[in-house]
Amino acid sequence: MNLTHVPLRAATGAFILNSGIGKLGADEGTAAYLHGAAAATYPAVFKDMKPTSFTQLLAYSEIAVGAALLTPKVSSTVAGGALTAFGASLLGMYLKTPSMTLDDGIRPSQEGIGVAKDVWLVGAGLTLLTQGITGAAKSGVKSTKRAVKKANPIGG
Repeated sequence: MNLTHVPLRAATGAFILNSGIGKLGADEGTAAYLHGAAAATYPAVFKDMKPTSFTQLLAYSEIAVGAALLTPKVSSTVAGGALTAFGASLLGMYLKTPSMTLDDGIRPSQEGIGVAKDVWLVGAGLTLLTQGITGAAKSGVKSTKRAVKKANPIGG
């Protein structure tokens, strides 16, 4: 893990991990609300799922994403990919729920501000993902150059 990723991974990881842990003990009303929002946005996936089962799945998913971000052994590419997917699913809900946006379909309504702000999750995830990929590519180039020099010490 790149040292410069620590603040970003710690902040997002702790926030998401805490959110997931908080959902483990969700009551029936909270489960119904969370399930209703997800089922309205992604009906093919969640419509037939029980609200309590959905909330448990959501809680464990958030815990997994948060833990991945907080675990130094998990590459920034993997952690960033998970964070990007998680944030994108929230933004999908925001964009597909008409009451969350103003008439232009982009700017948040009062109801949508709480979800629209999750755009930072996508930005953070894409930062980790792209830096992880470019870092791996640079590392591969350096390894290749070392191998060429080692194989051809005279001309390399």
